[in-house]
Amino acid sequence: MFGIVAGFVLAFTAQSAYAALTHHPRHPSQYGEDVVSLLALWVGFVGAAVVATRGAARDRTSAGAGREFPGDRSARTGTGSLARDYGLALRPWPDIPLGIIAGVASQYLLVPVVEAPLVPFVHHLYTRLGHPAQNLTGDAFGPGLIVLAVLVCVGSPIVEELFFRGLLLRALLGSFRELGPRARPAISVVVTALVFALVHFEALQFLGLAGFGVVLGLLAWRTGRLGPSIVAHMAFNTVTIVAIVVAR
Repeated sequence: MFGIVAGFVLAFTAQSAYAALTHHPRHPSQYGEDVVSLLALWVGFVGAAVVATRGAARDRTSAGAGREFPGDRSARTGTGSLARDYGLALRPWPDIPLGIIAGVASQYLLVPVVEAPLVPFVHHLYTRLGHPAQNLTGDAFGPGLIVLAVLVCVGSPIVEELFFRGLLLRALLGSFRELGPRARPAISVVVTALVFALVHFEALQFLGLAGFGVVLGLLAWRTGRLGPSIVAHMAFNTVTIVAIVVAR
């Protein structure tokens, strides 16, 4: 909760400061606002992960959430290392091909299926689902578009996976220990996916994001690493950005 609140407060503050400092405060560049708010949001997310793992490392006698993937084979206390405590590791095989397949399949198969119940109620649903990404890249061209694409396709997946599938999912697994070996991961993955979808503040995209969040959570839990979920997240976002660029 600290990470989410701090991230959005920092994002709003950075966005407001950018608007105040721009030469045209009434018409600031949407591209510039998006970049500074995104970077500020990451400060909150990464900061929360760092604070959590450092705090757990200082108190090794607590029963806090340590590495919980897969099963219960690993330590219960933090080490102070983001890589060890959150599984921030990537193996070329099978993480890269597995992640690419999961990300692309989620974009083209999972999202249309889970969003299908809204079709009778929302006109041009599948067109409107792409509006947030189109708005994000709206006035970015050339080098600006490249920078934004790198942030969205590389930076966001790393930071969001560290926070949601690293910190949040593992914390829930530790908190739900009494639920049993089957209910604990299922509930933890679903709750993490719902929070992941909620913080995007996109009503129409909620079901698709929640479904994709479940896929990411399962990848992280089953492998014990964030590598597959990071690659899947990268592939998912890249498909969107490429589609927008091609449409232009």
